[in-house]
Amino acid sequence: MSSVIAPLIPFILGSAIVPLQIIIVILLLTGKDRGPLKAILFVLGMTLARLVQGVLFGLAFTGGSGDPADAAGGVPWIKSTALIILSILLLTTAYKQWTKEPDPDAPPPKWMAMFDNLSLIRAFLYGAGLILIAAKLWVFTLSALSVIGEAQLGQPDSTVAFLWYILLAQSLLIIPILIRLLLPGKAGQWLGAFSAWLEKHNRVIVIIVSLIFGLLFLYQGVIGFF
Repeated sequence: MSSVIAPLIPFILGSAIVPLQIIIVILLLTGKDRGPLKAILFVLGMTLARLVQGVLFGLAFTGGSGDPADAAGGVPWIKSTALIILSILLLTTAYKQWTKEPDPDAPPPKWMAMFDNLSLIRAFLYGAGLILIAAKLWVFTLSALSVIGEAQLGQPDSTVAFLWYILLAQSLLIIPILIRLLLPGKAGQWLGAFSAWLEKHNRVIVIIVSLIFGLLFLYQGVIGFF
């Protein structure tokens, strides 16, 4: 199990360090009407979507048998291809942010105001939708599953490894929720200041993160074919 955690770290960090999803959770947490509950449902929606992806992609990697060894020969090729696709997406995002072109994965500004009056059901659906419509997050999950499949852990350990991936990938969303629940008096001011900082520096953060991970995944994808 421990042997698969290290290769998963780049994908965990890439999935976790997405300013948009952190801003959304903080906006929900600082809302006046059941903010913490909405934030929890938003993260649960993301979790469900990732679990569905895990089932679908897991079957693809194992040929439907549940045994990673059954498809071990094709996993490295899938992993390398996914890494190159992901690197292209990330480098494209970095370039567009640098030239101030809109990112197709970024919601329109009017979405930000919608979170104040978001219903509980919509908070859950928005969380699932964010995972399902963001191409980069799709490829992060695909790459993580390919790493797990390549490790040939067996079905139970592979499932546990993927659950760890989900938990750690969403850790930067869970932490603000815990802060809001444990320190309700001070959390509003802290989270509001952090959200403002993220919004102000969002473009720079996206450029740096996308460039670093884009080059890293491009290198890993290319050498994976040799």
